[in-house]
Amino acid sequence: MPLDYAVSALVTLVVVVDPIGLAPVFLSLTQGLSPAAQRSVALRAAIIAAATLGGFALAGAWFLQQLGISLPAFRISGGLLLFAIAFEMVYGQRTDRQARTADQAIHKDRAHHIAAFPLAIPLLAGPGAITATLLLAGQAAGRPTLLAVLLVTVAAVGVLCVLVFSFAARIGRALGTTGNLVLSRLLGIVLAALAVQYVIDGVRAAFAA
Repeated sequence: MPLDYAVSALVTLVVVVDPIGLAPVFLSLTQGLSPAAQRSVALRAAIIAAATLGGFALAGAWFLQQLGISLPAFRISGGLLLFAIAFEMVYGQRTDRQARTADQAIHKDRAHHIAAFPLAIPLLAGPGAITATLLLAGQAAGRPTLLAVLLVTVAAVGVLCVLVFSFAARIGRALGTTGNLVLSRLLGIVLAALAVQYVIDGVRAAFAA
């Protein structure tokens, strides 16, 4: 069970965060910085994003309870939101939106806060990643082992982001424009299937209750 949960959590978060898809955005944000500065920005952004998602993993259930939102209702709404993100990925709209967000940030604050905004939030730890983390935390409710697995998975995704951003230029050249487009669409299809499964689980839980 923990292994199945770990695989599901890892696939979900990697697809939603999409570090490879964000590599070109990272390069545009850090253009003109030295390689050492780029690595520093990547590390800082990954730490901020992982801490944000880890916080939602730990306090998400309490937060929903305070708002009076049941987990089945959040699974359904969260699944619909993830499906919308998957739709953007399949039809190539998500990259354009991320590029616009990055471009606005460059003009507003170019020098010192790139790691926190927009790289960590909202590009890495955006609404989709937060929603996915809350859904996964809901699955782990009452089972400390699964919650620990989720936190380790969040940290692993953060490490993956640092690695991808550190080799962003090489990865971009290796995949090329066509490779990036194909990979984004394949990941979008996977995310769409995961989103539909969340909705199905939420509907089943709602009727069972």
